[in-house]
Amino acid sequence: MKKNIRNSMREAIAETVQGLVNLGIPTSYTEKELKSLGVVIPPVEIDSEHIKAIREKANVSQAVFAKLLNVSPSAIKQWEQGKRNPTGSTKVLLEILKKEPHILDYRLG
Repeated sequence: MKKNIRNSMREAIAETVQGLVNLGIPTSYTEKELKSLGVVIPPVEIDSEHIKAIREKANVSQAVFAKLLNVSPSAIKQWEQGKRNPTGSTKVLLEILKKEPHILDYRLG
């Protein structure tokens, strides 16, 4: 009986934490704890159309966008053409910019 209650509680916690992660709400769980609960951190999905839309919503040229992201202008061009894909932290930054397109405006000052 206790085992069933524990399993039910664990499943409820896992479901709640997964929901928080999916919504982008920070938690204090470590990666090991998330893994033990079976919580999956979704991969960042950014394609060429998203990148161009993010840049256009920020209302900047490819050259300015490159400076804001600290990458080369040719990288922006290749990303927008679908020839290359951003990686690592740049991908995460683009995901943030998708939600908050003017978050880097302070760098333009």
